[in-house]
Amino acid sequence: MTLLSSENQTSFTEFILLGSINIKQGKTFLFVFFLILYTICFLGNSFIITVVLLNQTLHTPMYFFLGNLSFLDICYISVTVPKMLSDLWTESPSISFLGCAAQMYFFVTLVGTEGFLLASMALDRYFAICRPLAYTSLMNKWICLQLAGISWTCGFLNASLHTALTFHLFFCHSNRINHFFCDIPPLLSISCSDTSVNEVALLTVGVFVGLSPFFFTLVSYAFILHAILSNQQKGPSHKAISTCVSHLTVVILFYGASIFTYVRPTSSYSLERDQLVGVLYSVLTPTLNPLIYSLRNKEVKLGMKKLIGAGLFSCGI
Repeated sequence: MTLLSSENQTSFTEFILLGSINIKQGKTFLFVFFLILYTICFLGNSFIITVVLLNQTLHTPMYFFLGNLSFLDICYISVTVPKMLSDLWTESPSISFLGCAAQMYFFVTLVGTEGFLLASMALDRYFAICRPLAYTSLMNKWICLQLAGISWTCGFLNASLHTALTFHLFFCHSNRINHFFCDIPPLLSISCSDTSVNEVALLTVGVFVGLSPFFFTLVSYAFILHAILSNQQKGPSHKAISTCVSHLTVVILFYGASIFTYVRPTSSYSLERDQLVGVLYSVLTPTLNPLIYSLRNKEVKLGMKKLIGAGLFSCGI
């Protein structure tokens, strides 16, 4: 383990992830469990992307954002789970300083991007249900590309700020991160530098990146719910409710975990409890997203049947 010294302050060049070390029993079970979740997430989201790309009837704004979300979920789980699997298998959970910085940067990027993507999906549903006559002009291809571009840009900018602030700190007392992967709260907890600026940035930027899209999504669905309840035609309402329930389920899972992790005072952190929450939104949420959308969405299920049928036909089965 190499140490760097500067002006009587010492900083480590690698970190030890204690998430797998703290597990005394059942490592084989966890390895198989995470491997299965990773496989389901990767195949499920890849299948949704393929269905959306190959099915012309799904070339609409809603499925454009769903494709973006599926791609994001694949990246999401790929940033953390392969390293977690390696740590559980080899029982050597070290990660370099630069590797930790890269992992945190991409993870925080994806967290911020998902919040804005979910808000964009809420806006799309609002226009589709509350402004149906103007929907095609309000949510044209150019607008969709702009919303997706803004979502990813905000995610990258958010991650750049927090990564720069976090890895500007010194880590001189310990290099042992009480987590499965590199994230902001556990890194701040082991720093020997003054983290007040980081804590203020985490709360203030978290309000913009986390709470603002969340409240925007809630307001959008308040209008959507009012429009659905005001509509006396039962058929369209059932379809709208089904689509919105799928989206709201994802919103609750994502925002519940991410706001709990980032938008609260550091004095309330409990690293052992936060490990479980971290696994929830970094592993379970990306895995559940394709199941939630495909099981409750008739158009996605129909597209999947067509794709599977075409595959079987081409194989001569």
